Amino acid sequence: MTVTAAKLLPIALLVASNVFMTFAWYGHLKFTDRPLWLVVVASWSIAFIEYCLAVPANRIGHASYSAAELKTMQEVITLVVFAAFSVAYLKEALTWNHAVGFAFIALGAFFVFKGPFG
Repeated sequence: MTVTAAKLLPIALLVASNVFMTFAWYGHLKFTDRPLWLVVVASWSIAFIEYCLAVPANRIGHASYSAAELKTMQEVITLVVFAAFSVAYLKEALTWNHAVGFAFIALGAFFVFKGPFG
């Protein structure tokens, strides 16, 4: 695997895994008329696909990134995917306080990857 592929493939896998996990965790919110046991089973089924993507992402990614960097990427990707999902699927607005909170998390990610203290 080339150096570029080793750096990009984990990111692509993490994005895909987060799309599945976001649907597993929050997709059922549009189906409040379904029994809870059914949405739990459906969510676990979707989450299995997420694990099939996230585990290889971390295994492959650890050749190029530290565990802390992989976790930080995953958290930032989760926020981006969730923000898009929230607006597009759940039809919920993102407010300025959400943006400020996400910006602080992005600032934390900056320090993990490029911070002046390391």
